[in-house]
Amino acid sequence: MTYKESRFTWEEAVQWLRNQPDQAELVRAAFYDDPLISAANRYVRSSEWRALRELLPKEKGHALDIGAGRGISSYALANDGWAVTALEPDPSDIVGAGAVRSLVKESGVNVNVIEKWGESLPFDSNTFDLVYCRAVLHHARDLRELCKEVFRVLKPNGLFVATREHVISKKEDLDAFLNAHPLHNLYGGEHAYLLKEYTGAITDSGLKLEKVLNPASSDINLYPQSKQKVKKQISSKLMAPDFLIPDFILTLRASFSNAPGRHYSFVARKKHG
Repeated sequence: MTYKESRFTWEEAVQWLRNQPDQAELVRAAFYDDPLISAANRYVRSSEWRALRELLPKEKGHALDIGAGRGISSYALANDGWAVTALEPDPSDIVGAGAVRSLVKESGVNVNVIEKWGESLPFDSNTFDLVYCRAVLHHARDLRELCKEVFRVLKPNGLFVATREHVISKKEDLDAFLNAHPLHNLYGGEHAYLLKEYTGAITDSGLKLEKVLNPASSDINLYPQSKQKVKKQISSKLMAPDFLIPDFILTLRASFSNAPGRHYSFVARKKHG
């Protein structure tokens, strides 16, 4: 039986990927490598985190990290002064709540770990100043219900940030994305939505969209690439200095992309009243 005919758990799929010598670069880029504390610290130093941090409120409060995975975002938020709750339904010691607890124990950061799904959050309404999701919405069992729960638990004026979500241009593109994904054939858990499905679920929940970041408008979406690296690639083709290429050119260029599974990020707020 080949691995394509199998259905593994998420943990088993990541373990398989980590055992492939030709996938070492992808493993590091996805922060699946060990030791976990080193991967978490590398995330804190990454261009992705630096760009994300610029979007977050300067005044720290209570943050909920939905779909925390191995805990790298929870770790970064806690290190930055947030009181963090990590929500992760998978109990895995490698890619789930067990990994987050190990990271918390080793690093000493203060993160509360809860094994629940995002569609039914075990918190009172108006609890969090920030709800963060990294590559989580496209895994939702019910995208609209998840967004409604985010709205409910956010405090008035609280911020919702969802990053690195897979977008397709038409439903027919989904198969192309899934067939190209390095882990979907293993565990069958990947998905992607139309851009309007994400924005519709967010706004219909009551949240007010403030930013929609396309694949090249932020290092959040580009990582492990960066805007600077893309500018250098363009400038070398044009034989011109990269400092002459403004950010809006990258954003405009990416707006024409129809690549299945390209990354988008969203920033929304729970308005008063």
